[in-house]
Amino acid sequence: MAIRILLKPIVTEKSEAVKAQNHYGFVVDKRANKIEIKKAVEANYNVNVLSVNTSVIPGKAKNRNTKRGLIKGFKSSYKKAYVTLPAGEEINFFTTEETETN
Repeated sequence: MAIRILLKPIVTEKSEAVKAQNHYGFVVDKRANKIEIKKAVEANYNVNVLSVNTSVIPGKAKNRNTKRGLIKGFKSSYKKAYVTLPAGEEINFFTTEETETN
């Protein structure tokens, strides 16, 4: 069974700050290991990956007040991966293709 490894890039102020050091963050499938993540990034973005660091973010209980009272919920846990690229390579999450207007 094929799983989708890279779910979405992490685009925050902190992740933009570490791009100067060639670190890029992704939310990945919880079942993916570092080797699979490395292969997926190299295949999708045509770059070489030096290292992969992962962490699992635990779920949190969330409460919300409404007219009918307190609603209790739970935010799911997820896995983050930070990949390091060699100097001179970069990933652009916001590629814009220019189209000609006639």
